[in-house]
Formats: sequence, structure tokens, C-alpha cells
Amino acid sequence: MSREIIRVEDASVRFNLAMQKNVGIKEYVSKALHRELFFQEFFALRHIDLSVMAGESWGFVGRNGSGKSTLLKLITGILKPYEGSVTVNGHVSPLLELGAGFDPELTGRENIMMNGLILGMTKAQIQEHFDDIVAFAELEKFLDVPIKNYSSGMKSRLGFSIATCMKPEILIADEVLSTGDRIFQQKCEKRMQELLADGTTLLFVSHSAASVRKLCKKVMWLDSGSIKMCGNTDEVMRQYENK
Repeated sequence: MSREIIRVEDASVRFNLAMQKNVGIKEYVSKALHRELFFQEFFALRHIDLSVMAGESWGFVGRNGSGKSTLLKLITGILKPYEGSVTVNGHVSPLLELGAGFDPELTGRENIMMNGLILGMTKAQIQEHFDDIVAFAELEKFLDVPIKNYSSGMKSRLGFSIATCMKPEILIADEVLSTGDRIFQQKCEKRMQELLADGTTLLFVSHSAASVRKLCKKVMWLDSGSIKMCGNTDEVMRQYENK
């Protein structure tokens, strides 16, 4: 029997936007002490409900600024809800920004170890999968080169390879197919399909309707921080593409 692995209940995310522009540190402190700072409330998400069962694949679509990435950050714990609650019953492997956890001064070899540890892998697990990580990323010749000399595509390949070398329980992927060449994108899609077949739960943000249709069984369409439509992929994407 399938179990619920993620539940988001009536969750909202609010940010305070400063109304003053170009305020220096001294002026900011002075205004804060005299309670003269003014903010405008901005809700990035409003009253979101989501239930994800183990092994399901969910796509999240919508225009830029609709709240897709904010929702993923809420589920990973990077953001906390202003209202409502988020419950995650499993280990999350987030791919919110490929290569974001790399140290530019360290080599590719050193970053594999560091990034793997950040993602919760043990040293033994990283060493066990090291050759597979390098082979998938196709960076054998650049292992001892500092990451700062890598192209964005090289960093993307390495970041994706590290995060998916072991079967993640929950894979959260935000626009991971938007960088790199077409061959790399196809390799990523194939690996995600293999992970799904093996029981991984996938939360996937993409502006590519074809990728969403290929990888996801269910879709949530967000618009200005609210749910516009939620259901099976064919129904939601048909409405989304004809908006």
C-alpha cells in the first residue's frame, strides 16, 4: 500500500518588501530605531494544498514568478511557511540550482566529495560511486582542474551526476534540464526515468511541456502564488498550453 510522503496543508509564504530604495546602512539603522521603515507584504504562495504519495511524479508549471521554485524550497525546508504546515516523510535530494554547492577554488575531485557529503552521502558511498559520477558527467580529463574553470554545462553535468548517483527517496528538481546540451538533457531524462521506475518520488519544475509530459503523472499549475489547476498530466497540460 502506497504511503503519503509529502503533505502541504494550507501553506502560504509571505515576504516583506522594503518600500524605501537605495537606503544605506546608517540610514537603515536610524530608520529601524525610529520605526520609520515601511514594508509591503508580498505573498509568493497562498493556501497551497498538496499530497504526494511515495513513488509519484509531480510536475509544477506556470509563468516565471508564479511560485514554483518557492514551493520546492518550502518542501525542502529552505523556507518556512507563514501559515499552514509542510510534512516530509523521507530523505530529500534537492537539485534547485545545479552546481550551487560547489567551491570554485576546489578541484572537481574535491568537490565531488564535498558535495556528496552535503547531500547526505557517506565517504564510503561517494568512493563507491566515484567512477560512475565521473563517467556520467564525462569529466575524466578535468577532475583535477578547479571548478572555477568549468563551464556552466560542465558544472551542471557534475552536479546532476552527484545528486543522482544513488537512488534518492525524494528527488526535487528545478529546471535541471535548462542547461547543458541536448545530449546531456537526454541523459538526465533517462536517469530520472530509471529512478522513477525504481520507486523514487519526483517533484519537477520545468518550462518544457514535453519534459513534464514525459516524466510526470500529475501536474500542479501555479499562477501568482495560487493553484490554478491540479490533476493528471494530460488534463492540466492541455489547459495550460491553451491558456
